[in-house]
Amino acid sequence: YTFHRFIISFYTCRTFGSGVVQTFNGTVFYVSSTCPFTLTHFTHNRVECDITTWRGETGLLVRVEIIINKIRTVLQNGSILVEGKRFGRVSVSSVTLFVWLPYDHTYQHIFHYGVYTKLRSSVLPLSVTWHSVPGGIDSLWVELEQELNSGMTGLCGAPGVAGMWCEQQLIADSVLPEDTCRIRDPLSTVCRLFMSYTLDCLQTRTPHYMQLCEENIYSYEQSEYIRCAFFKEVAQQCGKNSYVWDIWRAVTKCDEPQCPGDLLYKELGEPFVPSCSSPNPRASHQDLIASCVCPKGKVLNDHEDGYQCVSVSDCPCVFAGRSYAAGDIRSTKCQSCVCHDGKWRCSENWCPSRCLIEGQFVTTFDGKQYAIPGKCEYVASQGLNWTILIQFSEKAPSLKTVILELFQVKWLLWNHALVFWQSSMYVQVQTSFGMKIQVQMSPEIQLYDYTFQSVFAGLCGNNNADTTDDFTTSSGIIENSAQPFAVSWSVGACSVNIPSPCINADNEIFADEKCSVLRDPTGIFAKCHDLIPVEHYHTVCIQRTCNCGSGLRQCLCVALASYATACASQGVLVGDWRKVTNCTVTCKNNQEFSYDMRACNHTCRSLSGADPRCGLDDVPVEGCGCPEGTHLNQQLTCTPKAQCPCYHQSGTMPPGPVVIDGRQCRCEDGELHCSSDCGCRDGKVCVHCSQSPVNTAQKTCDSLSKPLVAKTSCLSGCYCPDGQYEDHHGDCVFRDNCTCVYSGKVFSAGQSVKTNCKTCVCGQGQWHCRDKPCPGKCQVYGNGHYQTFDSRWYRFDGHCQYTLVEDDCGTGLGSFSVRVESVPCCDEALTCSRAIVIDLQVDHFYFFHSLLVLF
Repeated sequence: YTFHRFIISFYTCRTFGSGVVQTFNGTVFYVSSTCPFTLTHFTHNRVECDITTWRGETGLLVRVEIIINKIRTVLQNGSILVEGKRFGRVSVSSVTLFVWLPYDHTYQHIFHYGVYTKLRSSVLPLSVTWHSVPGGIDSLWVELEQELNSGMTGLCGAPGVAGMWCEQQLIADSVLPEDTCRIRDPLSTVCRLFMSYTLDCLQTRTPHYMQLCEENIYSYEQSEYIRCAFFKEVAQQCGKNSYVWDIWRAVTKCDEPQCPGDLLYKELGEPFVPSCSSPNPRASHQDLIASCVCPKGKVLNDHEDGYQCVSVSDCPCVFAGRSYAAGDIRSTKCQSCVCHDGKWRCSENWCPSRCLIEGQFVTTFDGKQYAIPGKCEYVASQGLNWTILIQFSEKAPSLKTVILELFQVKWLLWNHALVFWQSSMYVQVQTSFGMKIQVQMSPEIQLYDYTFQSVFAGLCGNNNADTTDDFTTSSGIIENSAQPFAVSWSVGACSVNIPSPCINADNEIFADEKCSVLRDPTGIFAKCHDLIPVEHYHTVCIQRTCNCGSGLRQCLCVALASYATACASQGVLVGDWRKVTNCTVTCKNNQEFSYDMRACNHTCRSLSGADPRCGLDDVPVEGCGCPEGTHLNQQLTCTPKAQCPCYHQSGTMPPGPVVIDGRQCRCEDGELHCSSDCGCRDGKVCVHCSQSPVNTAQKTCDSLSKPLVAKTSCLSGCYCPDGQYEDHHGDCVFRDNCTCVYSGKVFSAGQSVKTNCKTCVCGQGQWHCRDKPCPGKCQVYGNGHYQTFDSRWYRFDGHCQYTLVEDDCGTGLGSFSVRVESVPCCDEALTCSRAIVIDLQVDHFYFFHSLLVLF
């Protein structure tokens, strides 16, 4: 590919050698002095800039002060000092700070740029570049991206001003006299050898540059840095196509700079060295420059010290501050990642998606998080022939009831749904069609719904890996915010009555102090920070504890338990966090507490046959359970197996003899022993609901799409043939022929409608929409607010340039990229505008164009 860029024209002022100055308009002169000089001073958009330089007896710049918007940056003795840096909201301007590169501040960025160092302002169209050598700075440039000729003073003059200044007047106006400084009168020295090779470049300007050369070297003949800085600048201005470019170092005996580690010096190299972190850096609007680069085919291992160059295939990867070698594997409960070419290649998440309803806070199957607005009854999730309902307490924003309705059967029976206590705190439901539900019963009810391959909707969303349609209402339209979406899934009227701020100042103080344990980098929860981001849980902890009606400690412990549960779901048991946070649980009777309690073979139900709970892949749950030799009954009491009831499809039977559906049975040690006689007469076959539960309620096609249906009972009698439903015309049809309704019209099976960028086909009484989402949109506005293509909002106020979107993805065959950078106002807490760089590929010619746009 051939790359072309639209380069913004820079106005450049330079000072190099022992005092050569090239102004913004191209005038070149020499001033030899140890006095401080104003290099440039101006005010633009109410932001003041003042750059002052000092030269020492060696001729090198020994001190440079750059003041932009009252932030003073001092270059001296090979160090960079910044005065007036802010920490949070408190100014510490009286303290001088040594900074390390790269250094990012709201007003400016300082970073390595090839063999140079560059300061780029975020509030002015200005950058300063310098080259440090032992003893000082031998060259320094000031670059402007636009004309700022109003009121500019200093040795650099002003860009775009016609004519020539009087050299002596410009020097006199710019000098800042000190008692010990002096301005020397230059004498002649020999520069003819070098200048003889520049005739084709300088032409008529050669005599003037000869004078500058002699003035620059006078009394500094032994200083390689003074001499070579002048020669290098002239060679660079002549360009790489001139004769002097290829021979100037040999003629002047100026050695190439020494590069650290494995890096090699290159006269025209990339300003930013390709590294393991960024193997293909692209710097907008920057030319090639003198730089230290890795040998061809290598990149800099920036994850380790020593400037070591390695092949991309040997690049290490970093996770949670730890370095991993190429080929290393990092595994969690839900995912496995291998380090390849310096990047993590990870498997798909093989843990099932979960919907969490913890108090008023919901996390959908696709990971969208929001708060429920009112204490009402809602459809948490629903699919074909099933619905999960939740009811909120009227006193506090916590759940009161969780209801699972299966429309094909009257009750939750063993052959349709398995319901059991996993511990004293958790009840689990496992259905025959793959649904798993965990309900925390104490100290507050919370719902953990595990997904399966099906089509469903409700507060929990639809689990299609697309967060943009998670707010699909019960009527089928996608809402823009959580409140109307949640209200649409309420059962009956619902008012907004859950406060978002704290309701009590004392509660807020308590919550702020106690919830901080979640964020403690050395605390009990720290081992999970790298796997589960803690910020959301910290925010929820404060809000739940703030709005707690009574029992602040209990509300706090419930919030902390939510994070511990999330960690456990990823295979991380944080430890005895309840003891550390004073949230210990007291077990009743002879039960024992555990953070990984299992119900397998520890309940009376398990005595009635093979315990199906033993084969389930469950997330560890905490709570109390029975010690070995005892079994948990329905009253949550540990008993000997001789006192355990027996479980049957029709319910539980106490120990001893019992009659079930006309059969003589006996319950002993939790096992039911029954005779084979079912009590049928005259060759008839008995059908008992306890043995063969059937749904005898009249079913309609319309009921298939309703979130709620009437409760059913098992009664004898004839109804529509088994597996048939009444359609919207009153006819009995098989499910495949069921009709659908849209906007009041009836559609037959197979007919389609178009809505929300999707084509929906009627089938089995439901609308099945093809997965064709509306075009996505990514946006960024204000002070670092971002919305992804999946409509997820987050805030990030970094001070660097970031890639917003690109289609390269490491292949080197990308056709476009968009990069964005915030530009702050005078008040560093605000962003006034944004710089956006767009790289586009022109069809057929494979040219790339970069365009900088300021908004």
